[in-house]
Amino acid sequence: MQPDAPRIAPDDTLWWLEEAEPAAAWLRAKAPVFEYQPGVRTVARYDDVRTVSRDPATFCSSKGVLVLDPLRSGHTSSPVDAPSVLFMDPPEHAQFRKLVSRAFTPRATAMMETAVRDRTLRILDEVPGPDIDLVEHIAVRLPLQMIAALLGLDDVAETTFRFWSDETIKAADGLRADLSVVGEFVAFMMNGIAAHRAEPRDDILQLLVDAELDGRSLTDPELLVFCMSLLVAGNETTRNLISGGAVALAQHPDQRDWLAANPAGIDHAVEEMLRWVTPIKAFARTATRDTTLAGSPIGEGDYLVMLYGSANRDERAFGPTADHFDVRRRADPAHLAFGFGEHLCLGASLARLEARVVFEELLRRAPRFELAGTPVRLHSTLVNGWETVPVHLRTPQ
Repeated sequence: MQPDAPRIAPDDTLWWLEEAEPAAAWLRAKAPVFEYQPGVRTVARYDDVRTVSRDPATFCSSKGVLVLDPLRSGHTSSPVDAPSVLFMDPPEHAQFRKLVSRAFTPRATAMMETAVRDRTLRILDEVPGPDIDLVEHIAVRLPLQMIAALLGLDDVAETTFRFWSDETIKAADGLRADLSVVGEFVAFMMNGIAAHRAEPRDDILQLLVDAELDGRSLTDPELLVFCMSLLVAGNETTRNLISGGAVALAQHPDQRDWLAANPAGIDHAVEEMLRWVTPIKAFARTATRDTTLAGSPIGEGDYLVMLYGSANRDERAFGPTADHFDVRRRADPAHLAFGFGEHLCLGASLARLEARVVFEELLRRAPRFELAGTPVRLHSTLVNGWETVPVHLRTPQ
């Protein structure tokens, strides 16, 4: 290890929280492909993350995509014996993704705007006062409501869904999750699948129940894992985009004020929030053969951890202002907050829509909202977000 190299450890809170950004800058400058454990390497630059993401034949997903996967020694904490779509390679990945992709196209998502805005207005009407936790009262609620409704699984309390989702995310960081809670989630989902088999309805879960793959229906474990993945990913990513975007605006009041005065700039602002926040910290791939990346030799079986947040602040891609938050930045090149290549986030259009509507309505009601305390970060190697974001919703003077 080089003498001034950062200490990168997957189970080290400091690396994933306080020290991540300065360490990423060092990695981009001095070690774009950095072996921090035998056979485990970070990938820090924008172009190199794209290279890995677009070549599933050389860098596969089926041997793990989470930071701690290579540390589990073959042990899995999953209560379900079926692979997630996240862990699939071509052609299987495309076959599964196609089953629901039409429900998440930009055109299909655009038709959801009225429902998204109605829910957003109702959520804002229900905030208990000017001083709130933005995570609890806004950021969690909208994406969770939307994805649960799309799946036809909105017959359970939001707080329960959030608890299940959070414990499932914890499982991605090792064995810290309460697997009995994950088991409750599994039981609920299985009941939902059974109800859809018995009484068909018009939602995404029904699409999957009715779908055929190579002439056969999906098994219950396949349905379960697919729906759990959609439900968790569909609310966690957008939740942390909204909460992280709110923190960024509050910490940059000039940007907040400009956006409140220029609501037509919201689309560019959301793209900048995605770049700046990068709700998913990292996914990984396994090298299927000996190769090179950024001039570094990669051995067959090496595990490459793609640091999306680092890639999204790469000066080589975004110029000398890459480390500045600028809601007027033009989205060229495109950020990597939703990944790249075949595993590009299925719900990207929905996440953009939800964030746009939330910030349009929030800034209309409270154009000078501000932090009312210190936000508390989530401890995760997967999601980049906040447990709490105390804000004061200052109304127009």
